[in-house]
Order: sequence, then C-alpha cells, then structure tokens
Amino acid sequence: MKQKVRKAVLPVAGLGTRFLPATKASPKEMLPIVDKPMIQYIVEEAKESGVEQVILVTGRGKQAIENHFDTSSELERILEQKGEEKLLREIQKISNLVSFCYVRQKEALGLGHAVLCASEAVGNEPFAVLLGDMIIDSETPGLKQLMDVYEHYKDPVIGVSRVEQSEVSRYGIIKANQVSSGVHEVLDLIEKPSPEKAPSNLAIIGRYILPPEIFDILERTSPGANGEIQLTDALKKVLDNTALFACEIKGKVHDGGSKLGFLKATVELALKNPELGDDFRQYLKGLDL
Repeated sequence: MKQKVRKAVLPVAGLGTRFLPATKASPKEMLPIVDKPMIQYIVEEAKESGVEQVILVTGRGKQAIENHFDTSSELERILEQKGEEKLLREIQKISNLVSFCYVRQKEALGLGHAVLCASEAVGNEPFAVLLGDMIIDSETPGLKQLMDVYEHYKDPVIGVSRVEQSEVSRYGIIKANQVSSGVHEVLDLIEKPSPEKAPSNLAIIGRYILPPEIFDILERTSPGANGEIQLTDALKKVLDNTALFACEIKGKVHDGGSKLGFLKATVELALKNPELGDDFRQYLKGLDL
C-alpha cells in the first residue's frame, strides 16, 4: 500500500528576474495578489490538500518568506491592544497553517537541483512539489486533484493544463494516452517544444506528486538547458521503471511568474474578493477601454 503524501516541497530560491526591479530586494514570492503574498496562496493549497509539512527550498535574500510564516509577537500584541480581533486571527492563522521546514539552495542550479536539496527533509516517502508562482483557483484544491489520481493509480502524478498551441514553447509538454476523464498516462515529456513539434497542448503547470526514488535519479541527472538540472529530464527516467500519470487541473491556472499572468491573477482574484469585488467591478466597468 502506498504511503500518504504528507510533505510538500516549495522551491522558492529563484531570483525573480522577470519582475526586476521590484524583486531586487524583495522575493518574487512575496509580491501581493490583492491582500496576500503569492506564496501564501500556494501554502494554503497544500494545507487544504492534506499536507502536514511544507519544506521551503530558499536562497539568499529570502528571509521575508520565513518571517511571513513565523510568529510575530509584537504585531499580534499591537493588534490585540487595538481590538483588531479579525485581523489578529488572520495573522495567527498564517504561522499555524502547517509545520514549516527551511532548506537552503546555495546555487540556482535548476528546479531538479532545488528538489534534490530537500531530499533529507523528505526522507523515504512520496511527496508533493508545488511551484511558488503558479496559482490555481479551483473548488477542489489543485494538489488535492492530483492526490485523488495518485490514490487511484498508486503511481507518480503531474498536473497539466491545456494551453493555446501558440504558447506551448513556454512550457514542458507531455505526450500521453488518455486513460479516463481528465487523466492521461504519460509517454514522454518535452521541454518547451516548438508549436510544430509539440505532441499535445497539455502543459506541465507546477504541481507534482513524486516517489522518493526521484532523488537517486536527480543525483545521476546531468545538467541540461542553461547548465541546470531539469526535473523534466529526471521524470523521463522515472518512465523507465514506473508509470507516470497526468491530471488535468479543473480550475483557473494563473501564471504568477509572468507580469501579464500576475496582473490577470490580481484582477480575477480581486473580483472574487467579498470585500472588494463589487466596488472593483464597478470601477472596471467605468474605465474607457
């Protein structure tokens, strides 16, 4: 019987160069979407999917992430003195979401290397990986959808979403056979193919459930594009020994790692905000577009 997925790895050591100069001194993951930093949406998704421990793979200049999920006694005391009970509960909830563990990635050597840095913290059990700039707005948390597929097939699962054919060159794309509604058995993975060579428009969107054996594979994986250890290359080797499934995520996937995706996420999540939505909608309607 396969073990339950209890741990999630969040690689957050990247430099966020696409958001410079905003990210010169602040982590990209701490950029706010409406009233929460991006990374909090990801941690909340992990929590709502049943994850008990989040392992954040950090790097230089990422202390703000650790501080965000830590207890802030002084702030809590000030809010209590001011009678800001609702806000106090929200602040206290952040540090109590899950158990947190921090691992340092000393060099930015790719997503595969970031995952490998978490090997000791994960141990010998299956685990999830969530990228910190892909926000999934869905009724059932995105990771929970993968977990349901994992529990059925007992094999590793990656999250995918259909993209426009013109956009496939921005993503890892899978070649696969559909085995049930929204579920595919992966035959191959191609990193950023040209639209003419892409085997499908099913893009990998930053959600994975992986076996512990992936660490041994990553140890033996040679650097690929840009001299980095690519997780996609390791997943190809997983196919040599086990089945790999892909789950089409039901919901809206926001690529918060791009400026346009970040703006779209801000607008759409603001419209859903119970305190801001109505006023914001009226404001947008009044714009001369």
